[in-house]
Amino acid sequence: MNITKGKIAKAQKFVIYGVEGIGKTSLAAQFPNPLFIDTEGSTSNMDVVRMDKPTSWTMLKQQITYIKQHKPCSTLIIDTIDWAERLAIEFICERSSKISITDFGWGEGFTQLEQETGKFLNFLSDLTEIGINVGLIAHAKITRFDDPGEMGAYDRYELKLGNKTTGKTSALIKEWADMVLFARYKVLSVATDDKGKKFKGQGGQRVLNTTHHPAWDAKNRFNLPDEIPLDFAAIAHIFNVTPNVQVEDSPTSFDPKTVPPVSDSVSNDFPKENNIDVSHASNVDYASSEYAGVLPALLDLMKVEDVTGFEVMEAVHQAYNGAFPQDMEFKNLPSDFINQALMPNWGKALEKIKENRITGGAF
Repeated sequence: MNITKGKIAKAQKFVIYGVEGIGKTSLAAQFPNPLFIDTEGSTSNMDVVRMDKPTSWTMLKQQITYIKQHKPCSTLIIDTIDWAERLAIEFICERSSKISITDFGWGEGFTQLEQETGKFLNFLSDLTEIGINVGLIAHAKITRFDDPGEMGAYDRYELKLGNKTTGKTSALIKEWADMVLFARYKVLSVATDDKGKKFKGQGGQRVLNTTHHPAWDAKNRFNLPDEIPLDFAAIAHIFNVTPNVQVEDSPTSFDPKTVPPVSDSVSNDFPKENNIDVSHASNVDYASSEYAGVLPALLDLMKVEDVTGFEVMEAVHQAYNGAFPQDMEFKNLPSDFINQALMPNWGKALEKIKENRITGGAF
C-alpha cells in the first residue's frame, strides 16, 4: 500500500459561467496556452487558437481524442458547454429516431443524456491526468429555487443548460469541476431620496464569485476569497504548479486531417483507440454533385480522413451484407440510416474503410 501526504500537482478542471458579454471567453483566453473548441462561434473576433466548430457530438469527441494523443495545448476550453449539450441531445435523438428528448417514454431520454454527459466528463478528465487543464464556459440563467431548509423560494443564477435537462446535467458538471466561478457585475444600490425609498444602481465592476451563495452556484478547492476581480491574475497561482508534461507548440491552425478516429458504438461507450494508421489523401471535392444534399455533419466526419462516398458505400455494403445495392449512389443513402446507424458507429465504419484501403476492398 502506498500512502502519501501533501498536495499533488495536477491539471485543473474548472467552469466559468455568467451573463452574456461579461468577458468569460476573454478570461479563458488568459489561461496557460489555451486551445478553444468553439461550439457556438463566439471566438471569431478574438485572436485565439481554436479548432473547427464541431457539427456533431461524434466530431466533438474526435477533437478531444486528438488533443489527448497530440497534447497541442496546456488548457482546453469548451466554449460553451450548453451548446455542446445540444449536440449530445441531437445525437441521442437521431440515434433513436426521435424528434425531441421528451419523446422517449418515462424520462428515458433524460437518463440517456445524463449517462452520455457523465461519460463525456470522464473523457475530459483523462486530459487532466496527462497534465492538460480543462475549462467549460457556460451562460447563466435565473431560475426560481424552492429552499426546503428555509421554507421559502427565491431567484438564483444557474448554469444555462436546456430548460428540461438542467436538473440532470448541471449537477454532474458542477460536481466534476474543481472550481466553479460565477462572473457578474457588482452593482451597488444607492438611495435617491431623503426617505430612502427610491434607489438606483451604480458601479458595475466585473467580479468572480468563488463560493456558494443563495443567489448563485460557485465553489473552489483552493481557499480563494469569496469575491475576486474578473482577471486571471487573481487565480494564476493555482496553475503555477502543474505536472511536467511535454506540450507541443501551439498550432496556428487546426488541420482536421490529423484527427484520429473515435469508435462510437450504440452503447454510448468510448472504445479503445484505433491502432490502424494508413496515410491517405484523396483530395475529395465535397462540393461536387456526388455529395449534393448529403448531411453536412456526415461530410464533416468524412473530411477528417478524406473519405470518399465510394468508400462509405463499400463499407456499408460489407457491414450490412449487401442490404444496400453495390451500385447505389452515396447521396441516396437514407437519412434515417445515416442518423441511427452510420454516424453513431462512425468509428467502426472508418476502421472498415481503412482496412479496405490496405486490402483493396470488396468492390
